[in-house]
Amino acid sequence: MQNEDEIEVLKSLPRGVALAWGLVKESQRGPKRELTIDQIVEKAVAIADNEGLAAVSMSKVAASLGFTAMSLYRYVESKDDLLLLMQEAVCKSAVQMNEEITDWREGIRQYVRGCIKVFVEHPWYGEVPIAGVPVTPNNLLYVDLALRPMRDFPLNDYEKMSMVLLISSYARSVGMVQRDMVRAIKGGATPGAFSGQNYSKALKLLVKAEDYPDLQPIVASGVYTEENPADNPIGDDFDFGLERIMDGIEHYLASKAQK
Repeated sequence: MQNEDEIEVLKSLPRGVALAWGLVKESQRGPKRELTIDQIVEKAVAIADNEGLAAVSMSKVAASLGFTAMSLYRYVESKDDLLLLMQEAVCKSAVQMNEEITDWREGIRQYVRGCIKVFVEHPWYGEVPIAGVPVTPNNLLYVDLALRPMRDFPLNDYEKMSMVLLISSYARSVGMVQRDMVRAIKGGATPGAFSGQNYSKALKLLVKAEDYPDLQPIVASGVYTEENPADNPIGDDFDFGLERIMDGIEHYLASKAQK
């Protein structure tokens, strides 16, 4: 049972956040309760997945459910609240952490892969502006999951949260690049066009050493456009980046242990 002060604190939450936590009693206005918030959010997510975020409007979501826009406002009061609930919905269970994993690096890999998956499977997700720190239940679960591999790190809370921000930012960046690649290919682009392989010969002619002294040797070697991916001993570019981030974390941990 919550006391009056706690109740007042919870009342200060924005309505969309309160809805995500199940703190808002659904309105009983109207002749008949024929919709649920979950149904509305599910339909909005489906529209965004199939047609893009710009296609999502209160009127379109309502019409697709066979109701008027005014009917939706009895459940979700604004489009901003709807967007927040859509993000919250697609975050659910996207990251599956194996509790038996004792290797912190593998734990971080699983977390990052799960984050990337959200951006690829729901291309609109990264188009919703970041409005602040995560405050809804599923988004906070992401923070908790990111912290789990760091459970035994000899770090303070600030250091751990800074590392969560680092790996989450990397996952977001990679997720949006991979999302764009999938979009481009679905739109008719070839993998070679996206990677630049189709333009490798032209770039070798255009990128001259006198203008691009450090880039030119890389273009000439074919690495810039992934001309010879089989010759790459380090694997996927994004995996390489994540491993180097974790090398940095490991070095930081070692430096802390020496103090």
